[in-house]
Amino acid sequence: MDVVSQSSLNEHLPQTGIPSGSQDKVSVLDSEPEMAEPQVAVTPVIRSNLSVKAPEFYPPGYIQNFNQNFADSSFEDRYDGYLTLVEYVQDFLNHLTDQPACFETEIEQFAETLNAWVTSGEDLQGLVELIYQQATSVPNFSYMGARLCNYLSHHLTISPQSGNFRQLLLQRCRAEYENRDEATRADETTQKEFHAFVLFLAELYLNLEIKGTKGQVMRAEILQEGLRELLNALLSNPVDSNLICAVKLLKLTGSVLEDAWKEKGKSDMEDIIQRIENVVLDANCSRDVKHMLLKLVELRSSNWGRVHGSSAHTEATPENDPNYFMNEPTFYTSEGVPFTAADPDYQEKYQELLEREEFFPEYEENGTYLPGPGDPYFDDIDDEMDPEIEEAYEKFCLESEHTKK
Repeated sequence: MDVVSQSSLNEHLPQTGIPSGSQDKVSVLDSEPEMAEPQVAVTPVIRSNLSVKAPEFYPPGYIQNFNQNFADSSFEDRYDGYLTLVEYVQDFLNHLTDQPACFETEIEQFAETLNAWVTSGEDLQGLVELIYQQATSVPNFSYMGARLCNYLSHHLTISPQSGNFRQLLLQRCRAEYENRDEATRADETTQKEFHAFVLFLAELYLNLEIKGTKGQVMRAEILQEGLRELLNALLSNPVDSNLICAVKLLKLTGSVLEDAWKEKGKSDMEDIIQRIENVVLDANCSRDVKHMLLKLVELRSSNWGRVHGSSAHTEATPENDPNYFMNEPTFYTSEGVPFTAADPDYQEKYQELLEREEFFPEYEENGTYLPGPGDPYFDDIDDEMDPEIEEAYEKFCLESEHTKK
């Protein structure tokens, strides 16, 4: 905090919206109580140098220096005010972080600008690094970062000897991938960075589209194998943080990975689930993490929560459809124990619930109270009109009849 002197006070007052003639007044009492008179003292104006755009108000890894350009100018003119490519790209990444919905409307112009600006392998390498850092350091940007990488991999025209955009991106990811065993055993900060990389690679696997030899769109198979090895590394050092990352990774990509492995006749997912079950039995992880792992095993046993429509010739039953009771409501016994239609004693418990309904007032399903005969409010309702209302109604009828004639 800085104390602004009286000589510079007038320069600051207009900015704060305070009239230049207004000053804070404090009454100071003299030592003699009977003769004391208030004296006017000007208190020093204390102003803060902390801006609303200070780093303290932004997520870790977020750089806001040039983000104002996106709010103050049209997109076509935005890059004209930048001194470097780094400033322009970082500004767009921050803008995309703040307003992810703008991706569809502004990504095309962004790519066109990059095609005019990125003219060397060094520029392209710097672009890859900026996107990678944003995707692994800014919370919740990994998905948007993966979408951005997919678009640029198809629309950036520069392809230097060092490699095109996608090749440089995969090389950057490989650098982190090679250190996976050390990272899972490193300090908390290194582990956190590694886990962010793992989840970004998972998003890349889901969003990065590659054209096959026959023109078909497919996922990068090299990422599929990489994710398997990353899971093995995380489970090899079963501390809480590594296990939580493994759970997030499998929730995100488990169904897609298993489908891909099954197509090749591989049982990789069976092996991973078996390792997770062993961790639950043997590892010294916390109780909450063990519960997360068990829920993951349960999710996989229900085909990753995917609900398939039953065949026209086969009616869904609790025996042939693991998701049969998925959308059933949950009820509670008189002791507060939850139960659903999947409970073996469902009929008995549900009948008990019906017998208890007489103790509750009548409610609609949405909770709206329904008064009925015998209710004091219901009995007080009178069908007769108020005299003033009745008079107005008769007048309305006469005027309507006159209009018709």
